[in-house]
Amino acid sequence: MNQLPKLEENDHIPIYVQLSDHIKKEIIQRELAEHSKLPSVRKLAEMLGISTTPVEWAYQQLIAEGYVYSQPRRGYRVRPMMDRYSKIQIPIPMRTGHENMVIHEQHPHNQSKIERNAIRPTRVVEFDFHMSRNDFSLFPLGKWQQYANRIWREEAEGLLFYGDPQGEWGLRCEIAHYLGQFRGVNCSPEQVVVGAEQHLLMSLLVQTLLHIDGLQSIAVENPGYRLLPGTFRNYGYPIVPIPLDDEGLDILELNRMGVKLVGVSPSHQFPLGTTMPIARRMALLDWAERMGAYIIEDDYDGEFRYHGRPIPSMQGLREGSRVIYMGGFSQVLAPALCIHYMVLPKELMGSFREMYKTILFEQSASRLHQRTLEMFMHEGELGKHIRKVRNVYKRKHDLIIQAIRQYFGEKVEIIGQNAGFHLVLRMVSTQTAAELVAAALSAGIQISSAEYLWTDGSGPADGKREFIIGFAGMESERIGPGIAALAKAWRDL
Repeated sequence: MNQLPKLEENDHIPIYVQLSDHIKKEIIQRELAEHSKLPSVRKLAEMLGISTTPVEWAYQQLIAEGYVYSQPRRGYRVRPMMDRYSKIQIPIPMRTGHENMVIHEQHPHNQSKIERNAIRPTRVVEFDFHMSRNDFSLFPLGKWQQYANRIWREEAEGLLFYGDPQGEWGLRCEIAHYLGQFRGVNCSPEQVVVGAEQHLLMSLLVQTLLHIDGLQSIAVENPGYRLLPGTFRNYGYPIVPIPLDDEGLDILELNRMGVKLVGVSPSHQFPLGTTMPIARRMALLDWAERMGAYIIEDDYDGEFRYHGRPIPSMQGLREGSRVIYMGGFSQVLAPALCIHYMVLPKELMGSFREMYKTILFEQSASRLHQRTLEMFMHEGELGKHIRKVRNVYKRKHDLIIQAIRQYFGEKVEIIGQNAGFHLVLRMVSTQTAAELVAAALSAGIQISSAEYLWTDGSGPADGKREFIIGFAGMESERIGPGIAALAKAWRDL
C-alpha cells in the first residue's frame, strides 16, 4: 500500500468502509500493481492503530467486489482490473451519501446471505455491547493453525471417521488436568463428556437423569440462564424458580420446595454477577448430601475474575460431591470451535452409559478441533492465552465502569462487577425496558434487557429496569464513546 489512509473515527462512514474505499482508489488508479501483496490483516491493523476487525471486514468487502483475491499462504493480493474478456477499465464507485444514513449495516461477508426471518437476526451497529462476545483479535490464530495443520497432516484419514461418543480420550485427559489446575475441579478423564454445544450436553444430562428416582423436577435461579430450565422443561420436567438474595440462591426456599435437582452458577451468577460465598456453597453441598440431590454447576466464565484470584469451583470443595459440572471453551477461546464439556459424578457414569446404549449417539464436536485443542492445551498455550486475555478484559472492565460512572453518575446502579464479560445496569425509569432498548438501537447501540431472564418475564419486584452491557468484545477506545452515546440516547427520550 503506497499511502496509509486517514481514517476518521467520528465520521458517519464506518472505518472498514473508509479503508476499503481507499484501497479501491489505489487499485483503480494503478498505484497498487496487479497481483501485488497487501499487508496482512494484523500488520495493517498495527500500522493504522486500529483493531483487526475493520481490516478483516474491509478485505472481505474488497474480495466480494472483485478488487482483491486471497490464496492460502500467499495472503491478500490485488486482482487485475481488466480480465481476458474485457478491455473496459472498472470505474471507482461513487457514493451518493444515502447509504451512509443506514444505521444497521450488514457485515460485508454476509451481504449475499441476508435472511429476513432468521431466528437470531444479525445487526451490525456502531456500538455492540454484546453480553458474551470475545475479543477475537486476541485469538492465537498462528499457534492454532500450526497445531491444526500438524494434526491434519499426521492424522487426516483417521479423523474423517466417527470418534469416541464421549469425546477424544486425549482431550478429556487435558480437560481433567486443566480443570484441576485452573478451576479446582476434582475429576478423572472418565468423568468428562465432550460435546459441541451446551444444549446437546444438557439434553444428554436430562436423559441420563430421566429415570433416577426423585429427579423429576428441577429448581433454577430466578433470574437465570434460560437454556437450563428450557431444556429440562422440554423433556417434561416441572421448573421450580428459586429467588436470589445478595449471596445467591435462597437455600431456605430451596429446602421448602422439596426438589432434588438444582442448577446454579455460583462463581459468577448469570445475569446478576453474584459470587456465592463459601458458607453458602458449603450449605448447598450439605443440602445435596442430606437430600440425596444433585447440583448442576454452570461455570460458564469462571476463569475471568479481574480483582483477586478466580473463585474455585464448588464441585472441588468436597471429595465425591454430588455436583454435575458444566463448562466450555466458547469464552476462553471462541464459540466457533464448538467444544463444551460436563463432568459427571462417578455414580452417574453407569446411567450415562446405559443412556448411550439406548440411543447410540455420535460425538457432535469436530475431531479435528478436539485434537487441535488437546495439543494446544498440552503445549501450555491455553494457560498463556487465558493470562493474556484476562489482562485485556480487566482493562476493558475498568474502562466501562469508569465510563458508566462518568456519563450516568448516580442515575444507575452497577451490578456484577469484577468478573465475566458483562455488567448489569439497574435504574429507575418511566419508560419500559423495551422502549429503552429500542431507543438505544435507534442510536446504533446494541444492549439487552434482563427481563427475559426472569421466570415470568416481569423483571425485578421493585420495578427497576435492568440491562446487560457486555464489554469484552468492544474495542477499548470505543467503550467510552459507546456509553456516552447510550446516556445521550436515554437522556433525549
